[in-house]
Amino acid sequence: MKKIFVGFALAALSASSFAANTHGPAGCGLGTEVVFRDANEWHEHVLAATTNGTSGNQTFGITSGTLGCQDAGGPLAADVNSFIDANLEQIAADTARGDGETLQALADVIGIEQADQPHFKAQMQANFDTLFPGEQTTSGQTYNGVVTVMAKDAALSKYLG
Repeated sequence: MKKIFVGFALAALSASSFAANTHGPAGCGLGTEVVFRDANEWHEHVLAATTNGTSGNQTFGITSGTLGCQDAGGPLAADVNSFIDANLEQIAADTARGDGETLQALADVIGIEQADQPHFKAQMQANFDTLFPGEQTTSGQTYNGVVTVMAKDAALSKYLG
């Protein structure tokens, strides 16, 4: 029950729960890279995030490594950090349930083979408290939690760089 409550609490949080990255709160995408390149005001960040999210270019950028969505470094596959940053609330909700589109997409972005995906999802759900230690969890904390969980698991550690 605690996992479901924290998952829904995270889903209710605003974009302030995201860790600041090189793009600020709007994340990567066309809105950040082209339209609002030097955003400083809150409304510019909101418009950049709206542009990034509504036109599908952020998803394209994360998948292709373009539009400023290149890998920020770390032991996981390229763009995992950006994906977690852009989808933290949905990942929390899916992780609490142990399944869902966003958790599936996370497995795909990491490069988890089809045969290992049920185990990956089960490990993410079993270690929910490591991935989401509190209501103000940042995407960076979740990224580090995913790395920690995968490093401790023989079947999943092979996916770390």
